[in-house]
Amino acid sequence: MRRQWIVLLALVALVVAACGGGSGGAEEPATTTAAAAVGDPAKGEELFQGSCVACHGADATGIEGLGKDLTNSDFIRGMTDGELATFIKEGRPSSDPANTTGVDMPPKGGNPALSDQDLLDIAAFLRSLQ
Repeated sequence: MRRQWIVLLALVALVVAACGGGSGGAEEPATTTAAAAVGDPAKGEELFQGSCVACHGADATGIEGLGKDLTNSDFIRGMTDGELATFIKEGRPSSDPANTTGVDMPPKGGNPALSDQDLLDIAAFLRSLQ
């Protein structure tokens, strides 16, 4: 009887391990789900115009002393859309050694209402500018 319990417990542990043990209800980042990995550049342009123009300009060529030119960017070309969306989501403080403007890039461009999909849409729009 004891051996059956050990086998049953081992089987349950195997099933739990195979399922990842659950996520605890945490939202998965956009970069890990295949369905969310595609952005809409047209929607991204709309969102860019509402959230990013103050620093990067309406034409995304940047505003001196505020935001970089995003139309010809090795930084953007060196990232996947998911990585770019994550960067926009997290922002970059002025104290970051990689920040060359000396100005904070706020998380989500200062618009906390942007969803992970919105960020992927913005990334797709920025990719279309390259």
